[in-house]
Amino acid sequence: MGEAPADESAAPEPSGEKRRRGALALPIASVAAGTAAIGAHGALYGHWIIDDAAITFAYARSFADGLGPVVQAGAEPVEGFSNPTWTVLLTLGKWLGLFDRGTIFGIPDYVLFPKALALLLCAGILAACHLAASKVMRRPWLATLGVGAVLALTPSFVIWIFSGLENPLYALIIVWQAVLLFRAVLDDRLLSMRLALAVGGLAALAALTRPEGLIYAGVYPLVVLGRLNKQILGSSIKHVLVSTAAFGVPVGAYFLWRHAEFGRWLSSPSIAKRQGIPALEDLTRPGELIAYAGAPAALLAVVFIGMAVARPSPLRRGLLTLLVPLGLAVIAYAVLEPDWMAQFRFATPIWVLGALTSVLAAGAAFRNARFRGRVWLTIGLTAAMLPTTASFANAASEFRQVPDISACYVADRFGRVFNGYADVLGLREGSLLIPDLGGSSLTSRLHLVDMAGLTNHRFADLVGDHDKVGQGNYVFETVKPTFIHSRQPWSSGNGLGFDPRLDRDYYPVHFDPFQGAPNGDWVRKDAIPSQEKLAELRAYAASTALEVERGEGAWPRRACGDTLRPGQTVVGDG
Repeated sequence: MGEAPADESAAPEPSGEKRRRGALALPIASVAAGTAAIGAHGALYGHWIIDDAAITFAYARSFADGLGPVVQAGAEPVEGFSNPTWTVLLTLGKWLGLFDRGTIFGIPDYVLFPKALALLLCAGILAACHLAASKVMRRPWLATLGVGAVLALTPSFVIWIFSGLENPLYALIIVWQAVLLFRAVLDDRLLSMRLALAVGGLAALAALTRPEGLIYAGVYPLVVLGRLNKQILGSSIKHVLVSTAAFGVPVGAYFLWRHAEFGRWLSSPSIAKRQGIPALEDLTRPGELIAYAGAPAALLAVVFIGMAVARPSPLRRGLLTLLVPLGLAVIAYAVLEPDWMAQFRFATPIWVLGALTSVLAAGAAFRNARFRGRVWLTIGLTAAMLPTTASFANAASEFRQVPDISACYVADRFGRVFNGYADVLGLREGSLLIPDLGGSSLTSRLHLVDMAGLTNHRFADLVGDHDKVGQGNYVFETVKPTFIHSRQPWSSGNGLGFDPRLDRDYYPVHFDPFQGAPNGDWVRKDAIPSQEKLAELRAYAASTALEVERGEGAWPRRACGDTLRPGQTVVGDG
């Protein structure tokens, strides 16, 4: 008898297949480990979502429901968001049933979806970093772990990555643009049509994710300029024009749509935030980031980069390329109007590009040093990072205890509480003037009037013009809202809390226990049928509004119910 045929399923794998799998194992593991470290840090902040992110959530809901660019059903069309690409992703999430529907694994999807999406984008960021490191390092997975560790340690990066805002998408776009250029320069294929189109397209995505993303249209021209000579002048101009067109066509189309839809070239938030021409002293603002990261660590990073750039090598060309988008990120941070939010929200691209550039330069320093030099470099690196780590730990702890205003607090305090006010008074319709329109736009059944101007064209113009008199006239003579909530710094900033027409036309319902009169809730006198009803309303406020305010310290890290829907009145659910 002949031998039985061998079991093909038991045959050994080809050695080439094994090598390919082994080659993928370390990159995947390093990206996964770095992403997990970032996620572990992000878990410290629980279910916290910044209230401004909930404005985008509300617009995503409206787009998905076919209502168009409105912050709530029945509102006027206003571009109250400044992150179209992020809004699109959230809208897709709602269409797929992953967002603004209910719970997933027992967690409200308005928390889980944006945070899970952010974590996925972080993996994309680290994958780009590995792709860059693989061109210049024998063990690129070490560099990937290094970048992941630096980002996971940085509260500013982690906090805003998981805030519900567009930061993770913005960082992903910018780092991929930088890495594509980094690799192209090392491969001497900078003048490639495919590259020019890709880099220009990524610049367009950056501009449609954050307003200051427009600056990244300059990355490709500046990199080409840095390598320009007479022999390639004509080709360089052609490729720069192609890249500029890849940027300008989608961005120009969006600006034309904006003007056709709203009659404006700028979004309402851009107008209301009064971005002006930067002053000379604004150029000192990046010093805040050096102080935050720690001067010893920043100095050591500069030393590493300087050592790598001074030494002729392929890495030198690559690092000089990375310094172009990093420099533009620093300029963008410097010229932006300072943000009221803590932990340097606008610095996210700087942390990513800075970490990648520093880790690659540090790797080169260790690779080129002898044993004794590596020992001293290790000691210096450890000494520089100790104060930074301590400072970052303190910053993370402070923010965890007192984070910026959360969407859940606003959904309860200005959405559900005022819904209850309207129910007590038996109002089928009504309006509410407030400065916080994120969570409230998801839960309020009242017509919301945004005194910050982010979702209200008229207020945006008045705020942008610093017209306090016009704001008062608009509120008390034109809008005449049913309810007003006034608090600092808005009361002093727009003067509404101290306008005599407030006492003339409104009854106080509830004063803020921490700020006192006139800060608190007010109701129009003509909405009150009797003094008995006013007393009932005040009693309701004393129980509900005060409950939310006293629990404000615990509110930020918790969810506020399985869903956020207009008309809800139960506060603190979840």
